[in-house]
Amino acid sequence: MRKVAPERMMVEVFKTNVASKENAKLLIDEIQREFKDYRASFDLEDSDRVLVVRSFFGDINSYRIINLLYRLGYDAEVLPDQ
Repeated sequence: MRKVAPERMMVEVFKTNVASKENAKLLIDEIQREFKDYRASFDLEDSDRVLVVRSFFGDINSYRIINLLYRLGYDAEVLPDQ
């Protein structure tokens, strides 16, 4: 596996309607299967039911992430930087 300096890591944060840990796990598996260089995690305790996607190997294609979740029956939108 290639090593990349942490300052080159890309992060995108999404607001979702994912409610259960089981569904979050399935979605993480799908994201990481379709996007080999991405690492995904959920924070379902957050009121926005946040999905965080990280990549050390380039930009994150937010549109494709949102589309994947939509195809699987979920809503997602990019949260603006704060």
